[in-house]
Amino acid sequence: MTAGRPPRVLIDATSVPADRGGVGRYVDGLLGALGKVCGEGLDLAVVSLRTDLERYTRMLPGAEVIPAPAAVAHRPARLAWEQTGLPLLAQQVGAEVLHSPFYTCPLRAGCPVTVTVHDATFFTEPEHYDKSRRTFFRSAIKTSLRRADRVIVPSKATRDELIRLLDADPTKIDVAYHGVDHAAFHAPGEEEKARVRARLGLGSGSYIAFLGAKEPRKNVPNLIRGWVRAVADREDPPALVVAGGQGHDDDIDRAVAEVPSHLRLLRPGYLRYADLPGFLGGALVAAYPSYGEGFGLPILEAMACAAPVLTTPRLSLPEVGGDAVAYTSEDPDQIATDLAALLDDEARRLTLAEAGFARAKEFTWESSAEVHIAAWSRARS
Repeated sequence: MTAGRPPRVLIDATSVPADRGGVGRYVDGLLGALGKVCGEGLDLAVVSLRTDLERYTRMLPGAEVIPAPAAVAHRPARLAWEQTGLPLLAQQVGAEVLHSPFYTCPLRAGCPVTVTVHDATFFTEPEHYDKSRRTFFRSAIKTSLRRADRVIVPSKATRDELIRLLDADPTKIDVAYHGVDHAAFHAPGEEEKARVRARLGLGSGSYIAFLGAKEPRKNVPNLIRGWVRAVADREDPPALVVAGGQGHDDDIDRAVAEVPSHLRLLRPGYLRYADLPGFLGGALVAAYPSYGEGFGLPILEAMACAAPVLTTPRLSLPEVGGDAVAYTSEDPDQIATDLAALLDDEARRLTLAEAGFARAKEFTWESSAEVHIAAWSRARS
C-alpha cells in the first residue's frame, strides 16, 4: 500500500432501491462524482444489482463494475450475501477498503470497512417506525458503530445524536453532506411547469407540493390537516399534491377522509424524474414538515428547483435550509398559520426561492466525494 494514494475501494451498491429514493440518490450522486476522478489516482470497484449494471458502467468508465448474484435483489438474500459473498468479493478484487452505504456491513470483511449511517431517528423518533424495522436498524447501527473502521454521516446533527445516544467514538465519524444533481434539479422554465400541471390535471391552478416517502416520520397527515385549515376559506384555494412512494402511514387515509369536498388533494404516486423540477419549482410552496431527518435531501432538491420551502427546525434540517427556508412546527395548527402566511406574502416566497436556489449551489456531490475518499484513506491507515 502507498500512503500517498487513495486505497482501492469496493463499494457495495446492492442496497439501492429501484425507485431511486433517498438511498439511490445518495449512491448515484456519490458514484457520479467519483466517476469524474476514477482512474486519476482513485482505484474503484462497484458491485451492483444486475438492473443497475449498465447505469454504473456508463457512470464509472474508469472503475470495475461487478454484477451481484441475481438473488440479492431480495432483501433477506442480500443481507445473507453481505456477510459471506461480499467479503469474498472484496478479497477477489483486492479491495483495501470496503464501503457499505446503507447502515449494515459484514462482521468479518477481511479489510477495513466504512459504513454510511444516514440518520439516528430510529432512536430519536422510535414511535414513527414499526417494531420490526425499528429493531433491525437499531441493531444494525449499533453493530456498524462498533465494527466499522470509519462511519460516514450526512450531517453534524446525525453525528451529534450518535455520540449522545450511543456513545459513538467521535474520532471515527466523518460528516459528508449530501449534494444535489444541479442538472437534474434546476430552476424550471414556464413550459416545464405547465407540462407538469397538465400531467397532474391542474390546468393553470396553483398547488402546494410534497415529495417524499409516506412514512409517519414525514408528517404527511398533519400537512394535510394544516393545508385544509390554511386554504379552506380562500376564494381560489391551491391544491395539495402529495407525490412519492406509498409508504406505510395509515393516518394519511384518515386525514384525506377529513378533506372538504371543495378542496383538491392529489396523490399521483411516483413522478417521472424529468418532471421533478417542474413539479417542485412550479409550486407556490414545497412543504416538508418532517419530525426529523438525517439530512433532508427533499428540501435541498426543492431549493435547487427555486421553490420556496416550508420545513421544521428538527435535527439536520436547519443545517441544510439555513436562513433560506421558512420554518414551522409539526403541529397542524402551526403548519396552517405558517403556510397561510407564506401564501399571503408573494414577496417573501420570491425571496425564499432565490435564497434557497443560491444556498443549494453550496451542496455538491464532488464535495461529498472528497470527504468519502479522505475517510477511506483514514480507514486504510
